[in-house]
Amino acid sequence: MVLNRSNKRRYNVQREIRFVERLGEHYSDLHSLYLELYGDRPDCYRFLEELIGTLAEAWEVRNSDLRERDARDLFERNQRDGLPWFQRRTTIGAMCYIDRFAGDLRSLEHKLDYLESVGINYLHVMPPFKCPNGRNDGGYAVSSYREIRDDLGTMDDLERLSHSMHERGMRLALDFVFNHTSDEHEWARSAKRKDPRYLNHYYIFPNRRLPDRYEATLREIFPEEKRGSFVYCSEIHGWVWSTFHRYQWDLNYGNPKVLEDMVGEMLYLANRGVDVLRLDALAFTWKELGTSCENLPKVHTLVRLFRVAIEIVAPSVEFKSEAIVHPDDVLRYIEERECRMSYNPLLMALSWEAVATRDVSLLVRSLEHRYSLPVSCAWVNYIRCHDDIGWTFSDDDAREIGVDPFAHRNFLNRFYSGVFPGTFARGVPFQLNPTTGDCRVCGTAASLSGIEQALERDDPGLLENAIRRMLLLHAFIMFARGVPVLYLGDEYGQLNDYSYTENPKTADDSRWVHRPCFETAISDDRTPSEVRKRISDGLARIIAFRKSESEFDAEDTHFHTVANPGIMVIRRHAGATSMHVVCNVTDSPMAVTLSRVVDSEECTDAELITEPGVSGAKIKCGAPLEIPALDYVLVRL
Repeated sequence: MVLNRSNKRRYNVQREIRFVERLGEHYSDLHSLYLELYGDRPDCYRFLEELIGTLAEAWEVRNSDLRERDARDLFERNQRDGLPWFQRRTTIGAMCYIDRFAGDLRSLEHKLDYLESVGINYLHVMPPFKCPNGRNDGGYAVSSYREIRDDLGTMDDLERLSHSMHERGMRLALDFVFNHTSDEHEWARSAKRKDPRYLNHYYIFPNRRLPDRYEATLREIFPEEKRGSFVYCSEIHGWVWSTFHRYQWDLNYGNPKVLEDMVGEMLYLANRGVDVLRLDALAFTWKELGTSCENLPKVHTLVRLFRVAIEIVAPSVEFKSEAIVHPDDVLRYIEERECRMSYNPLLMALSWEAVATRDVSLLVRSLEHRYSLPVSCAWVNYIRCHDDIGWTFSDDDAREIGVDPFAHRNFLNRFYSGVFPGTFARGVPFQLNPTTGDCRVCGTAASLSGIEQALERDDPGLLENAIRRMLLLHAFIMFARGVPVLYLGDEYGQLNDYSYTENPKTADDSRWVHRPCFETAISDDRTPSEVRKRISDGLARIIAFRKSESEFDAEDTHFHTVANPGIMVIRRHAGATSMHVVCNVTDSPMAVTLSRVVDSEECTDAELITEPGVSGAKIKCGAPLEIPALDYVLVRL
């Protein structure tokens, strides 16, 4: 539409009216949440007015295509019989570093055809923002939320990528690193110059008195790099809170200007076409003396304030929680008012635990207690990501099945680091704590599944089991409720890349072992082409099963065992039918009767599904089901 001066004025007035309506719909929540954080300040309402001004500015510049997307997603969300995109079985995700997978943003746009051929329609790219050269925590030390790294392109390239993805029905996810910035961010630089506007953007102390009191109740995150949670800054002559790496300065959300500024950065990204924001390290964002400064009540208040801001300006944007904390705390972030999507570290960690022990007891016990979510929410399921693997399970769950949690974590670390006798894994330890002996594990899915070891030994039997094991792990995330996400390159069985030790920028961070360049990984001469094809074809088959069978849309998901602890059943119930995915985590074939699988005597109409989208052969209730080693079968009842 071409606007003359008169109808342009009318158009702008309509936009202003609509903003006032959106603000009115959410003002009660905005007001009450704001008072929870800042109501004890005499200038509270002045800062609230300034925050509303930031929302109005972002609303004004949001383009018409994104507004239409907002309206469409709001409509779908409010339909009783419909499913939002992140709950549909047709949604398949992937994650990558732009440079490692494609080179830059424009090249990534050219790879959308490839992603579609795999079945991917949701893509999470690791932070592409301007960051320090060399020491940047894989991009998670952000120096500017409004600038892209020079080698990756520009913000216009990012916006063009999101537009191209939207035209294909794809969604783009990006990290919102909102607990901290790089110490090279302009706010940090201004603080170093003692600019009063930014000195209070971070937690800065003139001496060790308060840092010592805080550290009495804090845990160390990266003990190999630094002890404690504070670093000394010579320019300021003070101690700065730095929960993670010393070059990542924690933001002080006790200052309402920090909230206002970060809401502005968030909405800037939303207006560039980002569909999902992964809230990085959200559990650490609020600090209180005498506590662990993790998962505090006001963290939830803060996340809800960000949620209200998004609902007013860009309601099609979803939040994805990244809380690698106790499983019970993970669940507290997943709700309509906070994050409708959340990483599922419990499924990830205990899937690896199950194939190491050949026992699903801890996996099933944990998931039966903690897999159910509000109807409006969804898990994001993954086997591994850009980060390390930590053994996040409830100690109480472990003890209830007779497992010592400390000894079991030690076993898993040794098993997946490749030092436990008889292990199939080739992993690398990450951030060993010299005091407690605790660590986490790094490695690609193929190397941790045993493919690397089997190829080294040239053992066909080991290789067969390793390929099956890797595919079975991916079947877990495809057939359970939620958005399954692949790490790009795993679809070809990429192996560990040990060359990271030769680069001074990455040598001290073992997570780079599982971040190989895509083109190098898929042509790695350590892996025969027929092995890559087995893995690729196997994943394609699993994806086809997920997309073709309507039961995988079902909200109702349960996990249970049979008499054999090596067998897990994933049950998806939808209307008149249910799908039972029977999984064998052992290295030997297993037999189980159908009546045990479905826990019912009324199974005369059961069918064995052997091809995606094709009706299967009828099977009787008492018939034995043969589950191959490290494999699964599908049964519809």
